[in-house]
Amino acid sequence: MTAPITTERLVLRRPEPKDWPAFHDFMMSDRAAAFGSHLNLARAFRAFAAELGHWQIFGLGMWAVTRKGDDTCLGLVGPWTPPDWPEKEIGWMILSAEAEGTGIAAEAARAAIAHVYGALGWDTAVSYIAPGNLRSIRLAEKLGAVLDPEAPQPERADIRLVYRHRKPKDLS
Repeated sequence: MTAPITTERLVLRRPEPKDWPAFHDFMMSDRAAAFGSHLNLARAFRAFAAELGHWQIFGLGMWAVTRKGDDTCLGLVGPWTPPDWPEKEIGWMILSAEAEGTGIAAEAARAAIAHVYGALGWDTAVSYIAPGNLRSIRLAEKLGAVLDPEAPQPERADIRLVYRHRKPKDLS
């Protein structure tokens, strides 16, 4: 099992079946409109199973984001590399409405970016974002990612904006 990553306020750990209720509640809410599983229980279940399975198959995946001292899953952030994706992705979704706007997504995403470029040795990473998902677009830009209109799109996805993440300065 991969060791959790910690930041000033957060623990990023491998997701567990106990995180399903938070994922379910998010996907059954209007806050998940930018995600393909929105308001569809069957797709939401399969998407969560894919999160767990990604770890089983590849030994990595999006981490469950929790606050230090509280193991409640607030979101999922990190590497996403399904075999049909044209590039390695850093993805994020904040499941908890109360956690939105608190900087947790940016803090977790910075740790994830540093990890994939450092420990995993990635040479590039993107984030695929639905054009109407303004919060995710702002987060990508806050993280220093740059829109890359020439980047390939995942085949099964609707047209997505592709933001390319820069390598952290201390890893350049």
